[in-house]
Amino acid sequence: MSFGVPVRNGIGIGLKASTTLSTRGVAPILPYNVDLLIIAGGGSGGSNSNGAGGGGGAGGYLAFSAQSFTPGDVKTITVGAGGTAAASGSNSSVTGLTTAVGGGAGGSNDIGSNGGSGGGGGGIGPSAGGSPTSGQGFNGGNSGGSYGTAGGGGAGAVGNNGTAFSPAGGGNGLASSITGTSVTRAGGGGGGNIFGAGPAGGTGGGGAGAGPSVNAVSGTANTGSGGGGQIGGVAVGTGGSGVVILSVPTARYTGTTTGSPTVTTSGLNTILTFTSSGSYTA
Repeated sequence: MSFGVPVRNGIGIGLKASTTLSTRGVAPILPYNVDLLIIAGGGSGGSNSNGAGGGGGAGGYLAFSAQSFTPGDVKTITVGAGGTAAASGSNSSVTGLTTAVGGGAGGSNDIGSNGGSGGGGGGIGPSAGGSPTSGQGFNGGNSGGSYGTAGGGGAGAVGNNGTAFSPAGGGNGLASSITGTSVTRAGGGGGGNIFGAGPAGGTGGGGAGAGPSVNAVSGTANTGSGGGGQIGGVAVGTGGSGVVILSVPTARYTGTTTGSPTVTTSGLNTILTFTSSGSYTA
C-alpha cells in the first residue's frame, strides 16, 4: 500500500498554496519584546603631576523598552572598559541599537573631554567641561581656575562647577529598575583638591577626587561611572567599566548565550547582566 503524494493523471498533487503553518498545527515563530540597559565605560579623572585634574564623565547611558527580537537572531554585546591615565572610556553596544559612548576624561589642567557625559575641567586656569552625547548624559562642570577643579557629568545631572580654591563633585547618576530592583549607575567623578579632602563623586558609583596624600577613587566597576581627578604625587581614579542588561520574557528565553552573563529572574522576566562582551541568541 502506498502512502506517497497523491497522483492525478500522472501528476503529483501537493499541498494547497493557501496552507499555512498555523493551519497545519504548527505555531508560527513570532518576534518578542526585550528591555535593555546599555552603559559605556566611564572616563578617567584628569591626570597631571604638577596640577589638579577634573573628574571623569560617566559612560553613555541608554535605556530601551520593548525592542523587537526575532527568534534565531544573534545579538552581539560589547561592554566598554573604563578609561585609564586621563583617557576616555570605551563604548558599549548591542547589535542593531544605538551605541553608548564612553565617558569623557577629566581635564588635566585644561578642558574636559567630550563623551557620553563630559569630563570636568581641570584646575590651574579656568577650563570648560566636556560636552555630552545627545540623549546619553550631561556636561562636565567648568573649572573656576586657581585649582578649582570641576566634577565630571553623570547620567542624571551635570558635573558641579569649581570655583577658585574650591573643587567640585561629580554629577549624579540615573536609576533603573530593569533587574527588578532600583539601582543607580553612571555617576561622574569628583575633581582633585590640593587643599584638602577630594570632592565626592556623583551617586551611582562616581569616584571621589584626590586630596593631599590621598589617591583619587576609581569609578565603581560595571556602573560606567567616572574616576576622580588627580593632584600631584597621588594616583588618578580610573573609570568604571560599563554594563549591558537584557530583560527577556521567561517564556521566550532561549538560554543560548556567550560571555557568561549573570542570569536571574524578576517576575515573568529573565534578566541577563553582561559585565563582559558576549552574545544572546533570540
